[in-house]
Amino acid sequence: MNVTNNINSAIISGNLGIQRASDGITQNAANLASLSIRSPSSGESQDVLTNATRNQLDAIKQTLPQSSPNLTTELVGLSINSINAQASAKVVDTANETIGTILDILA
Repeated sequence: MNVTNNINSAIISGNLGIQRASDGITQNAANLASLSIRSPSSGESQDVLTNATRNQLDAIKQTLPQSSPNLTTELVGLSINSINAQASAKVVDTANETIGTILDILA
């Protein structure tokens, strides 16, 4: 059994999981932010800060996969992605501890 390949696979898998969770958190946060921006009524003048924020959110949304956001879905998504990030970080920590143990044995 090649331990090096298994440890490398665990580290790569853990890092990929962290990246995917980070991408999910970014999308959920952008969707929540877009839900919190209130569209001004037709009689109100446009606020400069609101327009700038809306433009930034639109730019972020264009880079992410599209879905129909709602508050509950996005909050649950944030929670799930946070748990996934923690689990992936634990995979990386365990792989690092394993490498340390192997080095201690070989030394």
